[in-house]
Amino acid sequence: MKCPNCDGELNDEKQGNIIVKRCDKCSGIWLTYPELQEVEDTEWSDEKPKGTLEFNPKPGTLKCPECGSQMVKFEYRYSDVQLDTCPNMHGFWLDNGEEDRIKGIMRKDKSDFERKIEAENDWSKLLDHLHSPTFMDRVKYFLNA
Repeated sequence: MKCPNCDGELNDEKQGNIIVKRCDKCSGIWLTYPELQEVEDTEWSDEKPKGTLEFNPKPGTLKCPECGSQMVKFEYRYSDVQLDTCPNMHGFWLDNGEEDRIKGIMRKDKSDFERKIEAENDWSKLLDHLHSPTFMDRVKYFLNA
């Protein structure tokens, strides 16, 4: 398979549990949808949906290495990383280094999500405390004093 970015060849390369297609010249990689999810899961393997993947799509300049269709460029998870995807859902093109940037985004999203859950739990505990009989008795006592 030919690289959509240059005239290189896409060769199989094992990465963890998956086989990706990496260009022998520009080092970009071609990932299917499940393979991209596997890359994300190396940093955040929560089974819950991670949110919308594609924002602000626009016509790209690259051609899908599988079907030859003009790919669509989009903002990955509303970040400054722009990926290309096949409109026929064959996969994604990641330029050299974008895989590491995706992993960084997933680490940050996981951290933000965990912080949000912690804040919601703290808020819930505070509300429970405010509605407890002993706390309300003290408020009533203070207001009647």
